[in-house]
Amino acid sequence: MKKLLAVLLAVLMVVSMVGCTPKETVEQSEVQKIIAEAQNMTLEELAKKAIEESNGATVYGVGNSSRGKTALPLFISYLQTLDSSYTLNFEWQQPKNNKIFDQLTADSLKDKGTYFMTLIQDGNQIESKMVQTGVLDTFIPKEWADANNTTAAEYKGYLPLQTLNKVFMYNCTGDKTYDNCWDFVAEGEHGLYMDIDSEIVGKNFLYMLTNEKYATMLKEAYEALPEAEKGYFKTVIDAMESEAKDLGLGDNGKYGLAWIKLWVESYNAQTDDGPICNELVKSSATDQFGLLVYSKLRSVEETDTSSKNNIKIAAYEDGYQGIGGYGYCHYLFVTDNSPYPWTACAFIAYMTTTVDGFSAWGKDMGGYSSNPTVLQANEEKYNHSTGGYVDGVDVYPAKDDRGYQWWLNEGKLVVEDPEYCSSVAFTVGSWLELLTKYKG
Repeated sequence: MKKLLAVLLAVLMVVSMVGCTPKETVEQSEVQKIIAEAQNMTLEELAKKAIEESNGATVYGVGNSSRGKTALPLFISYLQTLDSSYTLNFEWQQPKNNKIFDQLTADSLKDKGTYFMTLIQDGNQIESKMVQTGVLDTFIPKEWADANNTTAAEYKGYLPLQTLNKVFMYNCTGDKTYDNCWDFVAEGEHGLYMDIDSEIVGKNFLYMLTNEKYATMLKEAYEALPEAEKGYFKTVIDAMESEAKDLGLGDNGKYGLAWIKLWVESYNAQTDDGPICNELVKSSATDQFGLLVYSKLRSVEETDTSSKNNIKIAAYEDGYQGIGGYGYCHYLFVTDNSPYPWTACAFIAYMTTTVDGFSAWGKDMGGYSSNPTVLQANEEKYNHSTGGYVDGVDVYPAKDDRGYQWWLNEGKLVVEDPEYCSSVAFTVGSWLELLTKYKG
């Protein structure tokens, strides 16, 4: 037994020593080598490389936003200012029901992929399924880094194109008002919301509510409620205290868990934000509310039965307490087996460093460029703060976007943090799975 124990200890020591040996530097892929070079180049320099690489070709893009197919023609027009003979054909796909990860994973198995780049959301899954597995590569444009007072080498994280916000809206054709975020999970309420298994960023929103920063916001909103309204919530909050401790959450974690529990058990699951918006603006949707992408209001047509004036943005109302919505990013990546990596880098730089490149998203409220220079210039160009004005009169106040900084501060936007979401995906995630399993 002693000899056996000695052998086992020797084996463990060797394994331990091997585990402590510094890992060899992983050789860069050909696309990563191009990215390393591209990160030191200007947009115009990248554009010239793209012209050489893809003139007359067909590129395939994939993304969670359909507006990629709007941005690509603008990019082509930009390249044609440098070379009028340049042509590029393209197709853009927008997979539904979270299938984008499966599509990119399957495509990564090819030596040369189909997709040249992607615009993708859900930082939690991006990290685990796309970045750690080497499917996607981050490219940081030089001029984007300059605008953010950093360098590609210093910057840590993915490249965000924009932050989008989902906000609480309610139909105001009746007498009911919502002046506190706890009102949305009050007894008998059933908010319209994209099912969290259909759009995983909705699950990340719930994860973020357990972060101490946002759990504290929920506590403060609860304390601002009239005493007569606290009882229903207090029972659930108290019941969540032990759960919060078991999950390793902060002092106010029980408020986050309570709000999540009440929300998950009550929301009316929908398949897309567009139909939610179209429902809420109807005259017949009295007292209904939802949590949905703010920019969906852009497509509402005024009719005898539907109007943008039939809804209010909860956070814009005087005296509103608590979180006003959720913010999440669209991230840009080059596929690691991209057939046109220079073109991908140029396209990404164009979208993140020019107002025209961002215009596919920036022309509407509710989308905020990650480039502070573009963010400011975009607001000056489109003036979203008066988006509801017609001939100088504020006809549709719900469209008057108060801007990114307002939403971060006064609007108490809950902003997705991929690292935090990833850290609680197993613990809080398992707890959440049990809630959704028995929903209804």
